[in-house]
Amino acid sequence: MTIEVALLLTGISVCAAVYFGISAKRRSDKADARQENTAMTTVMVKLETIGAGVNEIKADIRNVREDVNATRERLIVCEQSTKQAHKRLDDICHKAEKGE
Repeated sequence: MTIEVALLLTGISVCAAVYFGISAKRRSDKADARQENTAMTTVMVKLETIGAGVNEIKADIRNVREDVNATRERLIVCEQSTKQAHKRLDDICHKAEKGE
């Protein structure tokens, strides 16, 4: 009868060990999943921040491009005005040389 009690206690001990082992595995899997979700959330937030920064840079570049185009147009007008002024000055100089 003592052998049967010993076997019964051994069987119960094995069952308890298996149960607690499975419970510990599930608990560690849940903890790992939480940590992974936290890490992924952090990565997503950082990516969103980077995306917002890229959008701001695009907007700044667009503004700079518009400023460059406006400056280019002003330069063209100024060059045309300068050409006309040179023509007028040349005409005045030629008239002065001829004595008119």
